[in-house]
Amino acid sequence: MPIALAPGMGINAYFTYQVVGPNGSGVISYRLALTAVFVEGLIFVALSILGLRQWLARTIPRSLKIASGAGIGLYLALIGLTYSAGIGAITGGGASGEPIRLAGCKPSFINSGTGMCESHQMRNPTLWLGIFGGGMLTAFLMMYRIKGAIIVGILFVSIVSWPRYTAVTVFPKTMVGDSSFNFFKKIVYFHPIKHTLGALDWNITGENAAQFAIALVTFLYVDILDCTGTLYSMARFCGAIDEETQDFEGSAVAYLVDASGITIGSLFGCPPVTAFIESGAGISEGGATGITACVTGLCFFISLFFAPIFASIPPWATGCTLILVGAMMARACVDINWRYIGDSIPAFLTMALMPFTYSIAYGLIVGIITYFILNTGAWIIARITRGRIVPHDHEYKDYWTYNVRGGLLPGWVKRAARGKVDFWREHDFDTEELGSRDSYAIAKKERESGGSNMTGIGVGPSDQLDGLSMDGIITGDRRWELEGPGYPMIDTVPRTDSRMHTRTPSMR
Repeated sequence: MPIALAPGMGINAYFTYQVVGPNGSGVISYRLALTAVFVEGLIFVALSILGLRQWLARTIPRSLKIASGAGIGLYLALIGLTYSAGIGAITGGGASGEPIRLAGCKPSFINSGTGMCESHQMRNPTLWLGIFGGGMLTAFLMMYRIKGAIIVGILFVSIVSWPRYTAVTVFPKTMVGDSSFNFFKKIVYFHPIKHTLGALDWNITGENAAQFAIALVTFLYVDILDCTGTLYSMARFCGAIDEETQDFEGSAVAYLVDASGITIGSLFGCPPVTAFIESGAGISEGGATGITACVTGLCFFISLFFAPIFASIPPWATGCTLILVGAMMARACVDINWRYIGDSIPAFLTMALMPFTYSIAYGLIVGIITYFILNTGAWIIARITRGRIVPHDHEYKDYWTYNVRGGLLPGWVKRAARGKVDFWREHDFDTEELGSRDSYAIAKKERESGGSNMTGIGVGPSDQLDGLSMDGIITGDRRWELEGPGYPMIDTVPRTDSRMHTRTPSMR
């Protein structure tokens, strides 16, 4: 999958400011918090192996899953508009009570107490460099499907921002600017991790035990919804979702690797690792396979040694990239079932609360609870009145069931329980069936050459059946169309023919 893993920003804030606290002032120590992350990762791996995450992703109502992708797009756009990771077009309302206010002023005009622009809104040169150099230029290149459009925009803005003594420099003549510029000039630098590598503390006793348990449970439920929702939304964004099964190929391995990243990351001193929503940038550039993720991992590895360069890429160089990717992800909202209130309101709340709560998990929680209350209430009323009182436009409701196709346990568990040696294989083919396909191909060639008038049956793709224009089954002069790869809607049963053993289709 073209999905990168990195410490999630939402859960990072909880880890840093509520669990550990500034300068270790939180409820538990940094080392004990890493232990909670490590244990949570092991539980997460077990849930992935047992298929709970896959089942959850398939069980969430369709409109909520689509809304989660659109909500992540709005979340990205909000990040791209802020000062800390974007172009600085908006800021918090501060004492005015407004949740968001127009910004875009130079740092010297920002009130240090409220974080608001006191004046000179939309007059920051870096804002306009980000809009036109990182936004308009990238969008123009994307209109013509030019590969690397996002990288071109980021590099252009970064290179323009690196020289000092300009209005858009990322190294102003301040103490912080001088320190950043001195670090930038090093080009190559490696920071050892001896203080964070394996820094786990297993002293879980006394008061620490209760706070440890609270942190563990919080990490777990947030990651179950956050990581699962993000991974599923990215899979849908790259077109990998099978609409019939609501799953994607290799999902078991993808969920397992995602969960393993949490445990491995904690050993290196990281808070919970998750599928990064910024993976949408690579997908929008055409990434569709794991090669994209491998290249991303290689770039992360290179950045270990060239940290001065990567750390000097200004936020206004990447802000518009996040906005553009968010716009592309938000297109999914047109597929939400807006015709039925029981689907549309939970979907809208999911989509709206993700950016406003700065959390993918909280958006999904609100959406799921709202969906359950509305639709369970409507179901109870319909049962009591024997179907006489139902919601308006109830016939447009998206079908939903907890008993999804495939069940709770993943396929490999079921195959292992049946004693399959190669239980990790997702598709099992019957040897006799494959032999019958080969027999048909031979018989068909003999009939066409006049060597035999036997009636046979063939099952297979058109490119293997000499001249057929589409996938189908042929028996004599009759034909059945197949449903798709693997031909799941067709069963075959043996039928003894006086001339040869053939198979006839049984349509269910």
